[in-house]
Amino acid sequence: MIDIRSATPADYDAVGTLTADVYIDGGFVSGSDMYAERLRDTAARAEHADVVVAVVGDEIVGSVTIAAPESQFADVAEQGELEFRMLAVAPSARGKGVGSALVRHVLDVAYDRGDRAVVISTQADMVDARRIYDRNGFVPAPERNWEPVPGMELTALVRELV
Repeated sequence: MIDIRSATPADYDAVGTLTADVYIDGGFVSGSDMYAERLRDTAARAEHADVVVAVVGDEIVGSVTIAAPESQFADVAEQGELEFRMLAVAPSARGKGVGSALVRHVLDVAYDRGDRAVVISTQADMVDARRIYDRNGFVPAPERNWEPVPGMELTALVRELV
């Protein structure tokens, strides 16, 4: 059974390590990149956004950061939308519904808040994550694609709730 809950300060090191390792080992970011440090800094994310973990047994096997539009962690969310970022699932837990459970949790939070949509930015080569987003009804919003650094285009996806 997958338990989805808010991360506690006791979880922060494990979440930061998991998230950075998934992005670095997946080839999405370099270990020396400044963004890798941001992925490791769960405490900063938790101060300005909601960090959620997926737990199986007593092991954290996934995490996601949920950001309201006014959060410094929201890159593309507009008023009435909720954004999620830094979705990470441990390699040992892939294919077991952890990523989908985290995305469904975000959709539930947005619905409960009365938001009209959920948004995510993703890289083209994040094919496993993209399958999860596609299955959960996210569609491309090419007019909202953007580049956090020159040459790295992120694809914006939107899931309407109403």
